[in-house]
Amino acid sequence: QVQLVESGGGLVQPGGSLRLSCAASGGTFRGYVVAWFRQVPGQEREFVSAIKWNSGHSYYADSVKGRFTISKDSAKNTVYLQMNSLAPEDSANYYCAADRTIIQSSIRTHQAYDYWGQGTQVTVSS
Repeated sequence: QVQLVESGGGLVQPGGSLRLSCAASGGTFRGYVVAWFRQVPGQEREFVSAIKWNSGHSYYADSVKGRFTISKDSAKNTVYLQMNSLAPEDSANYYCAADRTIIQSSIRTHQAYDYWGQGTQVTVSS
């Protein structure tokens, strides 16, 4: 059973960049889909991006396409989310999620993921 450890959140000015990390502890990401979701209090958890570990195929929400990039480092067993051109509406608690049995049509659905990190806060403000 893999455990997810997130890092990299913080406060950044509009237009700035941050890189989030999601490291696997107690296992590897081999065979997993690893995703990032975000949530603002009072709102539903929103899909941001995902990557299929084995193939490297990636997925993005329309709201972040062209600004965010998901990637992996096999040696470090870590998934990254590079976030550029950040805007105040990107402010949220960002969660890493992973699952080995998820089907293609459920990749953007938070209920389909079994493993979750603790979350890291991203605040975009001047």
